[in-house]
Amino acid sequence: MSHRLHRGDLPDGLRLGPIVAIDTEAMGLNPHRDRLCLVQLSGGDGEAHLVQFAAGLYEAPQLKRLLADPAVVKLFHYARYDLAMLYRYLGVMARPVYCTKIASRLARTFSDRHGLRDLCKDLLNIDVSKQQQTSDWGNPVLSEEQLRYAASDVLHLHALRSRLDEMLAREGRAELARACFDFLPTRVLLDLEGWPEEDLFAH
Repeated sequence: MSHRLHRGDLPDGLRLGPIVAIDTEAMGLNPHRDRLCLVQLSGGDGEAHLVQFAAGLYEAPQLKRLLADPAVVKLFHYARYDLAMLYRYLGVMARPVYCTKIASRLARTFSDRHGLRDLCKDLLNIDVSKQQQTSDWGNPVLSEEQLRYAASDVLHLHALRSRLDEMLAREGRAELARACFDFLPTRVLLDLEGWPEEDLFAH
């Protein structure tokens, strides 16, 4: 497994396949306040491509084209956050979407552990370090530890999706999962417009 760092955009002509795992790193968890710093992508081949952004520079036409491509499934863990960051800073609502966190919540109702590290350990027997999760992603020069951490967040998503798809099919919840994934862009827009916690379907 390896990673390649790109400044400001993906290289021309890069093909990552019909399903692309994506993650983001930012200065914090608030899309309105905390700027997007890094986008990580993997086509499931053991290689991650990391796109680093300087403050205020978010042109990235190649990345935006990929995010908007309806023929490419965008695979996330906790897509609700990543979609918000990408839409807020790149102006593109990525779709279609698959979220391993939602899939886990629907398929693994026997557990309350649905974090990426938990899924990697439980389903793939892989221990993923989260030590760099709260480091300074706005630093112009990222450490090798940060780059390895960022890459690890996308390198296992394809394998997780495969295992979770088996469980969803076994439990008869595949179509329910797909409906949840399809609703995610709307949920993200509600978040960004000021309804992050309110349940609009409540009485």
